[in-house]
Amino acid sequence: MDAQSVSNAVPGPRTTGTTSGRQILIGDFSPEDCDDYLARRLVRDGESLIGPELRAVITDRSHGLPLYLDLAVMRFLELRRTGHTPAPADFEADFPALITRTLADLTADERHILRSVSLFDAFDLTLATRTAGLTHQAAAARLVERPLVRTDPFALWPYHLHALIRATLRTADDATDDRWTDADWTAAAARALDALGEQWRAAAGPDGRLLVGCLRQGLALARDHRLDLGWLTDAAYAYTDDYVWEPLPLPDVDGPATAADALTDLLAALARRQHEHRSRTVERLTSVLDTGQLPAELAEMALYFRAKAHRDLGETAASRTGMQQVAAGGGRYAPDAARGLAHLARAVGDFLTALATAQRLGWPGRGHRVLGDIHFAHGDMAAAATAYTAARTEAEEHGNAGERAIAQAHLALTLAFTDPTRAEGEDAYAEQLLTGLDQRATAFTTQVADFVRHAGRDGGDFTGCADHLRGEIAASGITSAALLLELAVVSHHAVLDDEADVREGLARLSALTRNGDHAYYLDIAHELAALPLPASTSVRWTGDVDAVPARWRALVTARR
Repeated sequence: MDAQSVSNAVPGPRTTGTTSGRQILIGDFSPEDCDDYLARRLVRDGESLIGPELRAVITDRSHGLPLYLDLAVMRFLELRRTGHTPAPADFEADFPALITRTLADLTADERHILRSVSLFDAFDLTLATRTAGLTHQAAAARLVERPLVRTDPFALWPYHLHALIRATLRTADDATDDRWTDADWTAAAARALDALGEQWRAAAGPDGRLLVGCLRQGLALARDHRLDLGWLTDAAYAYTDDYVWEPLPLPDVDGPATAADALTDLLAALARRQHEHRSRTVERLTSVLDTGQLPAELAEMALYFRAKAHRDLGETAASRTGMQQVAAGGGRYAPDAARGLAHLARAVGDFLTALATAQRLGWPGRGHRVLGDIHFAHGDMAAAATAYTAARTEAEEHGNAGERAIAQAHLALTLAFTDPTRAEGEDAYAEQLLTGLDQRATAFTTQVADFVRHAGRDGGDFTGCADHLRGEIAASGITSAALLLELAVVSHHAVLDDEADVREGLARLSALTRNGDHAYYLDIAHELAALPLPASTSVRWTGDVDAVPARWRALVTARR
């Protein structure tokens, strides 16, 4: 048939005034717009193929739904192809009935493919064929050429069905001989989940976009059809391994009833923690754990990140209990928990234990980064820079973008104390590495590094900027970032010899360390300002104890 499909036939809204130009109408069409669309959708020799009477029937049944109009046009073409002259009676059906008639117009394999792909938000030919259980792609290739399948060549998976079609396929009165039973739908969902897992595992190297897409669709399938988690467990670990925290748009679950529900809530809590106070993260993860729906290895994940949130909040005892439980379990997160215990030892000033632990961590526990944290606290910026550089190199070798950004941010902070000129480039590189990542704490580190670089310089609203960042950090509940900021503020005023402002900074540090944790920050700040310590220190430094205060004092002297 030589009918011409008019690609720009979507009517715009009817406007008043002198506005010219046409826009895509968002939402339902008016009756006039429906008629206009149908009249211009199929044209031959300047005449509309769909006559006025037929257009009126289709418009009335569509209730202004553009999708109904597209399906009606598709049915019109199919009827003409089979030698039948379309008549009003062929279109006197509501949307579900039109879907049913559309199904009847498809071949058996095409119907099988259509039902299969209705399980996906988006799909490609491989997913469609694998889910249908077919060995050839011909039927899928024919189906995606039909108007009811939408195409986005730039999407992760290029094809998708309108959500209304997907829902209707499950509920419409299907009169075909090969209609699916509930068991058929469940079997297809299992094949769909397997197909997504195969695509994710077959990816060449880390692909965050594919991982997130597979997780989102896979979790929905497992939840809606009560399927075993299978590869979703490994995918969940892959999601957390890189510390990338790409947004994972998952629907909220009302009371987890299955493992898939619980895993959905778990991953949502981990992603949201980058934008919420850490106390809310603790609440979310506790709620997930209390369901008892998570398998043991995923419960370990929730336990670890809850313990990490406790540490961020400065709740050392609760954090230590969780970290010890995870470390003792010997699972996938045992090295991370060991690192957490090293951080907790550092928090209470036990650097001897922290160092002994760090030396055993290796790459799984991010040992170089932990060593850098220990050297930094000792004021040994050269050793800290070496350790952070090694941590960044190791992350690059393992293709871990998140760890690379963390190490680079800490390198920039370290060099900001000793070489502000070089630190400017390192800080810019850290911000570049953070592009596309969602790491709140690391972003704070780069901002503090910028403060340290400018420490002692007159001009600029140092105090105002510090107040602003202080508010953002307080909203996050990340204690370590708050401590670093106050240390930077004291360093700035110590260089300028502003005793009143120094004492204000010391008061804020004192409040942050009131529970005894991170008290060494208060010691360091007093050394920066050349002020006597308020009390005898309980910090267990490594190496030459007298060298620590000397190093920090030297940094202020050099900056002056």
